[in-house]
Amino acid sequence: MLKPGRIGVVVIYLAFAAVVFRTFAIEANRPLLEWYVGFELAFLILYTAMLLMLSMPRWLKYFCLILQSSMVLFALSWRPEFDFLVVLFLLLTYPASLFFTGKLRWFWIFILVLLTSGSLIFYLGVVRGLALSLTTMAAEIVLPAFLIVNHEIETARMKSQALLKELQETHQQLELYASKVEDLAAVQERNRLARELHDTVSQLIFSINLTTRSAQLLLKKDQVRVPEQLNRLHEMTTDALGKLRSLITQLRPPQNPEKI
Repeated sequence: MLKPGRIGVVVIYLAFAAVVFRTFAIEANRPLLEWYVGFELAFLILYTAMLLMLSMPRWLKYFCLILQSSMVLFALSWRPEFDFLVVLFLLLTYPASLFFTGKLRWFWIFILVLLTSGSLIFYLGVVRGLALSLTTMAAEIVLPAFLIVNHEIETARMKSQALLKELQETHQQLELYASKVEDLAAVQERNRLARELHDTVSQLIFSINLTTRSAQLLLKKDQVRVPEQLNRLHEMTTDALGKLRSLITQLRPPQNPEKI
């Protein structure tokens, strides 16, 4: 169901004000002025109640539209020359468009268009009746079409905003997941480097320590074998240094190619 917009309501009430001003402006209406004012006031009260209670039962919507249409027809019978009253049929297309959907909506629009042309043709003749009612009839079709298109545009806009919000939330979640994945990858990399450090460098250092101790003992008992131990010690320290350099290189953050 469509909802009344502020601009639409303002336009509708301005159109009703035009009917009231036209009533006072026409000199020939003066003998029936009190009747016209009372009718227009009653029409306005009932019309406003309809816009305020859009969720009323369907049978009550039918009753309100039929009652107000009958009121307009009755007012036209007072002085058919005051054809400007058919504008009130145009105003009724607004709540009809808000109340109903689909074929039922256009059924009521057709009834109001038929009442607009039929009433003036009945009182003023075919030629004059059609001439005076064609503009109002066109507006009675254009107004619901405008409301429907505007509603579809607004619905599409709201769906787009909801989709954009959902995409933003998904993007934030993906960023959070990516951050967690990066943290997990960093932890796994540190664990790998710790294992490699333990499996290689620490064992080499332990071997260097043993070789150094052996060399110290050979200095007292068998000095001929000391150079051999020192060569082994040199090889192991070189190997340990290479391993340490490799691990340090892996710990460094990757360089940005654009800055190279």
